[in-house]
Amino acid sequence: MKYYLGVDAGGSKTYTLITDEQGNIIGKGHSGNGNHQLGVDQARANITTSVEMALQQANLTRSDIEFAFFGLAGADRPIDYTILRPLIGELGFPQHEIDCDTMIALRAGTAQPYGVVLICGSGTNSAGKNQQGQFYQCGGFNYQFGDFGGGGTLAVEAFRSVIRAWDGRETPTLLTNLLLEALGFSNVKDMFDDFMDNNKSVPLHTAKLLFQAAHQGDEVATRILRIQGEELGKAATAIIKRLNMEQESFNVVLAGSVIARGEGAYIQAYIEQAVSEIAPNATLVKLNVEPVVGAVWLAMEAGGKALSAEVYEKLKTVSDYQSIQLLDKTRM
Repeated sequence: MKYYLGVDAGGSKTYTLITDEQGNIIGKGHSGNGNHQLGVDQARANITTSVEMALQQANLTRSDIEFAFFGLAGADRPIDYTILRPLIGELGFPQHEIDCDTMIALRAGTAQPYGVVLICGSGTNSAGKNQQGQFYQCGGFNYQFGDFGGGGTLAVEAFRSVIRAWDGRETPTLLTNLLLEALGFSNVKDMFDDFMDNNKSVPLHTAKLLFQAAHQGDEVATRILRIQGEELGKAATAIIKRLNMEQESFNVVLAGSVIARGEGAYIQAYIEQAVSEIAPNATLVKLNVEPVVGAVWLAMEAGGKALSAEVYEKLKTVSDYQSIQLLDKTRM
């Protein structure tokens, strides 16, 4: 029996999954931040912890793994790979490869080995690969370097819209009462003073208030979500043009909690409009498989195993890490 290991190392969590060649999950691991840009030592420790946990549960050693594939947040530029290749090499897997986490999300979201992926979670990133194997990443850095959006930005946009409505620079918005209730304040002045005096950051979870307000017809919230959709549409358009995919049939995979889960339709409509204008044969699909599964599929393919329909169908039901845990318990 051959065994394959996949890792999804992101800015807030690192997941590891080990399967046999039939697609049965036999080991899993989890830990915190795996993005070296947020701390190399922390990322190394967390990736190692996650991998060790999965190996121990599977009762395997590194030499038992046919191929290991690592999808890494922060694997964006050549300088990143000078850090990441030695870091992953230290783990001791005989056969392994690394790539940006955008690629495991893309692989998890489509049966085709090419396409475009738009990620909108705590931050944003986008990338694509055409049928010739050419790759292009657009963004994935921060606002200063051209990006807009993700949960962090959207939370700030919601917060500042409430402040602007309070001081008269913005129209009244349903976000005001929603935000005050979520943060435990009775009025905007108290909230303003507390955040200003204590140098507080806006909690990431408040981004979801935009969807609640938009659902009730709030113009301010709807506008913010429209801008997010338009920005992601611009990223998709840039990738499609750069890779000459205008006439091709492919999937645009929507990944990340903001657009793949919850009420992403407030954003998705604008992505769809942008994509249809430049690539009418493209199809938008929401990622409903945990990205770490894409890492396992890439490990199998890199190890020379063709991904059978049986294995594909078995693992594509893993829609979140909780279901991985439940699935694993049924096999213990």
